[in-house]
Amino acid sequence: MANRAIRVLVVGCGNMGAAHALAYQALSEFTLCGLVARGDSKNRLQRQLGADLPLFDDMQEAIKQTHADAVCIATWPDTHEVLALTALAAGCHVFIEKPIATTVSGAKRVVAMAQLAGKKLVVGYILRHHPVWQQFIELAHTLGKPLVMRMNLNQQSADAAWHTHKMMMQSLSPIVDCGVHYLDVMCQMAQSSPLLVSAIGVRLSDEIPEKQFNYGQLQVRFADGSVGWYEAGWGPMMSQTAFFIKDVIGPEGSASIVAREAGGEGQSANVEAHTRTESLRLHHSRLNADGKFAQMDEWISAASEPDHFELCRQEQLFFARAILDDNDLTQHQQQAIESLAVVLAADLAAREQRMVNIKEVS
Repeated sequence: MANRAIRVLVVGCGNMGAAHALAYQALSEFTLCGLVARGDSKNRLQRQLGADLPLFDDMQEAIKQTHADAVCIATWPDTHEVLALTALAAGCHVFIEKPIATTVSGAKRVVAMAQLAGKKLVVGYILRHHPVWQQFIELAHTLGKPLVMRMNLNQQSADAAWHTHKMMMQSLSPIVDCGVHYLDVMCQMAQSSPLLVSAIGVRLSDEIPEKQFNYGQLQVRFADGSVGWYEAGWGPMMSQTAFFIKDVIGPEGSASIVAREAGGEGQSANVEAHTRTESLRLHHSRLNADGKFAQMDEWISAASEPDHFELCRQEQLFFARAILDDNDLTQHQQQAIESLAVVLAADLAAREQRMVNIKEVS
């Protein structure tokens, strides 16, 4: 493989599958060798790519016919575990959209299979490849301990977006699906183990499964005393007022992502807006002898930040380098399991109306 491009199949041709396919098409490290989906989305994506690619309904058959080296899994969350295990058993490297699985035990099975097969497994944590989010995490490390971390992503959705959210809620609540991104950020900020989770959740629509909720908020406590909350809601009833809060507070001050445009009217259902930062605001808590702030807030511009396509390209470059350079992904995979454990504990806490020790779901 060192002398040729990595042959990759895209499985699931919706929004993220299409985004990753476009990234593969733009990278010399990869050759797209086929598209896999049960419906018409693969035909639409083929037209979007402007390429005559083999199309398949079944991943196993696609791997067999195309001799794929790698598989990109961007399907509904409840299919992730089985597809990943199947692809790894067939000798393929795997890039998988978050979450790895819908249970911690399932995620551990996928990681164990990757290690047994000697194949690379990369989880799609897109914020890890965003330079401003990386800087946001670094600023958090300057604020002292303990930290207070405040984040949300409420999405007012209708039409196709609401249909997508309803399909996702067949297997996961919003605080699980979106929450793994932001709990991953919190764990990197706190650099401490999450211990306890409490949560609330409520079902605001008769169009979703009876035992599911489309609004939730979790609160997590870390071993070092740091705390965080995360809020997520999906649906046509959601408010636009506070869908974009990304804030960390410590004894020395605070750091915030301030997305004046991305956090504005009509942006909560815009996938592009979910990774946009625009600017960072760093606040210092020190007071002078007169009791006033000794230092003005600092504004850090992110005018040249990468767009969603570039972030997907960076994710796939990370995947390529892991394969070609035989990079160790142990920590990457373990952190993906840990962030999933927190949001699944929160989901349990909301359903059982109690505080949950994260060990209960691990």
